[in-house]
Amino acid sequence: MAVDISALDRSMPKAIKHFWNARIQAARSQKMRGTADQGNRSGVTTGKNLDGFVTMVRDIILDNGVAETDVYCHGRSNVTIPGFYRPTKNWDLLVVHRGRLIAAIEFKSQVGPSLGNNFNNRVEEALGNATDLNTAFRESVFGESAKPFVGYFFVLEECPKSTAPVTFSSPHFAAMPEFTHASYAARYEILCRKLVQEQLYDAAALVLTDRKSAGTGAFRTASERTSPHRFAATLAGTIAASVA
Repeated sequence: MAVDISALDRSMPKAIKHFWNARIQAARSQKMRGTADQGNRSGVTTGKNLDGFVTMVRDIILDNGVAETDVYCHGRSNVTIPGFYRPTKNWDLLVVHRGRLIAAIEFKSQVGPSLGNNFNNRVEEALGNATDLNTAFRESVFGESAKPFVGYFFVLEECPKSTAPVTFSSPHFAAMPEFTHASYAARYEILCRKLVQEQLYDAAALVLTDRKSAGTGAFRTASERTSPHRFAATLAGTIAASVA
């Protein structure tokens, strides 16, 4: 079965540029109003910086046979589905085709300098969302749907703070060896890889990009297993099979 992921190569540079320029514009606007948030929050409080990636993934879904009316994106249409441990959860992108849940995808990002303060929160959030959805599916909350594609797409600033080795303390038991002196970028790669390995998500992408990419749209991937191309191919295959 042929799948189409051409939207990825077409749209990734634009999504990277939008990510940085939206942050820059949000921070500039808040500064002009005299209401700038502390640290880097002024660059994210508008909630629009990941829109380019959402649009890109939406295009991949449409290119593989889903009708536009079956795709729901945060901020544009209803993205609420039931949970198991909570009444409902809003996802960033949903695909509901003929009353069946086909896909649920979350988009997240992190930039410096407060990487250490937020890493554990991101891990717990990713684990909780997937556990909630997968358990709801097991309990037939979504009716007779086949197992939906569950995706996690993460954008991380590549900078000295995110690529330098990080130490930690574990006084009672030894931590797993892959975390020893691992940078935050490496930790996020481990997270994304294990989320798929443990079948919590069907695909998890990690995109690394620095601030200079606001003009170039450049990015890199930490590993093939967590690349946006693998994410797109897995998603496209699921979508094409679901609507065939």
